[in-house]
Amino acid sequence: MQILDAEKESKIWPLFRLGFRTFFLGGALYACLAMLLWLLALSGARVLPGVGNPIWWHAHEMIFGFGLAIVAGFVLTAIQNWTGIPGVRGWPLALVSGLWLLPRLLMPLRGELNPLVIVLDLLWLPLIAGMLARPIIQIKQWRNLFFVPLLGFLTLLNVLSYYAAASGNWLLAERVFISAVLTLSALIAVMGGRVIPFFTSRATGTEKPQPMMLLEKLSLGSLWLATLGWLLLPRTALFNGLLAVVLLVAALSNLARLARWNSKLTLNIPLLWILHLGYLFIPLGLLALAAALLQLGITVSLASHWLTAGALGAVILGMIARVSLGHSGRPLEIGKPMAVAFALVILAALLRSLLPLLAPGLTTIAYHGSALAWTLAFGQFCRLYWPVLTQPRVDGRPG
Repeated sequence: MQILDAEKESKIWPLFRLGFRTFFLGGALYACLAMLLWLLALSGARVLPGVGNPIWWHAHEMIFGFGLAIVAGFVLTAIQNWTGIPGVRGWPLALVSGLWLLPRLLMPLRGELNPLVIVLDLLWLPLIAGMLARPIIQIKQWRNLFFVPLLGFLTLLNVLSYYAAASGNWLLAERVFISAVLTLSALIAVMGGRVIPFFTSRATGTEKPQPMMLLEKLSLGSLWLATLGWLLLPRTALFNGLLAVVLLVAALSNLARLARWNSKLTLNIPLLWILHLGYLFIPLGLLALAAALLQLGITVSLASHWLTAGALGAVILGMIARVSLGHSGRPLEIGKPMAVAFALVILAALLRSLLPLLAPGLTTIAYHGSALAWTLAFGQFCRLYWPVLTQPRVDGRPG
């Protein structure tokens, strides 16, 4: 950037100098707040006075509130590296982050069917897509244009989630939420394949394994196919069986993909093992969903938490910890407190997805323990990374 650009940027509050700052911090804070509200609601406290369906609210907000905030922060930051064009900053970033925040604050009070809440919540993600599209089209970098229709697809799923809430159709809501979770899992698989082997190779001084194109196409293609199948296929024994086969193929191929990434070399590097463990929850979650479709003793809700509490929780926490350090000019090193946070998010995933399966009588304890561990994990991130995300880069560079 030119010196003039740096002078202009010095007048911008650091929180709004690049997308990772506002959306990573906002998303992590909301991960704590929303989970704490859910924990209190589970305990019988009236903390969601305007919400008609607290289960709908919990699922919707952890996906479209928390999860997509992190996605927004990631792509708004990465687009600068991909295109060489300065990323969104200043008042446009403040505007779109405010549009994300308002529905989060209003929904517990006004409810999920409030027109203002719905309009605001359906507005911010297309704005992010537009902010991405402009530089990509400007330099004709078509490879990364897929994020634009992807965000459009997630917006469509959000529309359907509100329609399901308005019509009281929980089966549709569950179908939409699982489709959104699978979409985010597929996005993790795409980006994980790009960065996890690279991070591992660089940190361990080993050669980066070259992708096997057939395995790449099989693992990613089957996962995207499973996502569309979950959304569109009729719920009959025949189609459930076919979808279970696709999920099984996706699970095994993604497990084979992960096995090539030298996970055993990461045991002493928390910034790496959290990503490898988080990715492991993807094939485990796909297997669990296949078992749920085949009615093999697990519910769809329980199966989905291998992906939400597991893959999304662990990979997101690992990625925001790493990206925040790199883009603030700091060494890629963390201390024991953040490693404890990684352990807590893994514990939250296991309590929520595994304990009810092994000991159904402990399900309530599992829910409460998982929510508490999750809140502590992301709360630790907020505590440790507040100065990282709200203060200028330590090397004096813009961003």
